[in-house]
Amino acid sequence: MMKKETIAAVALLALCISCGHRDTAPVAEVAAPMVSVAGAREFAVGQVRFTMVPVEGGTFMMGATAEQQPLALEREYPPHRVTVSDYWLGQTPVTQGLWLAVMGHNPSEFSREKGHGDWATRPVEMVSYNDCLVFIARLDSITGEPFRLPTEAEWEYAARGGNRSMHYRFAGGNDADSVAWQSLKKGTPAFGTHPVGTKAPNELGLYDMSGNVWEWCSDLYGPYSAADAVNPTGAATGTDRVYRGGCWSDWHENNSRVSCRHFNRPDTMYLCLGLRLAL
Repeated sequence: MMKKETIAAVALLALCISCGHRDTAPVAEVAAPMVSVAGAREFAVGQVRFTMVPVEGGTFMMGATAEQQPLALEREYPPHRVTVSDYWLGQTPVTQGLWLAVMGHNPSEFSREKGHGDWATRPVEMVSYNDCLVFIARLDSITGEPFRLPTEAEWEYAARGGNRSMHYRFAGGNDADSVAWQSLKKGTPAFGTHPVGTKAPNELGLYDMSGNVWEWCSDLYGPYSAADAVNPTGAATGTDRVYRGGCWSDWHENNSRVSCRHFNRPDTMYLCLGLRLAL
């Protein structure tokens, strides 16, 4: 059963009237200029390029730390010490352009067919956890690289800025509007997703870790333990998968905090739910 904090997200399903758009023309993304990160790796699928940013491992306090209170939800407690190893994370969420280049179709609501000329650089949405696994398998076969979804711990560590963390409430600052597309109302020009990389990055040069779209993680959802953990991968049992980061449609900036966690069935699709790659 879903918690009441996700009722607003469930209500979005009423808006999801189409999930099979066929943007099949060749795509050449024109992305916003982004910060250059030392050691970043560039990849391409056809004409679509994407960047993976190195994240140096370290130890951090995960969950309801001081700067996340008093807004932290019960599921963010207790704060606990976590260590993660080195990894790579997508500089932005996966775009519609990249999804199309890999999968041959675009499931997104905010697509070219809906009149969005900048669709290719908007984050893909209307993708389930299961869809993401299929996408990643195909991307792996194209690139020869073992891409994956990040663990929840990896996601939060990177959102907090890794070993460069300034202990912000949101990913890159304490002012949500400077780093996140969130709380956007229907009927306004800003309604919907926005091209990636158009808000300020965080300490690691990552964009849209707060807001724009929620991002699937690999973990099964479960309550936190107070015990220290090394490279945790989530609950040992369960059915729901975690997603993180908040999105454009959230009624309150609380969901864009770096420790905020939500979950749902792996076949769930929303027009505010996407993914970010890890490696």
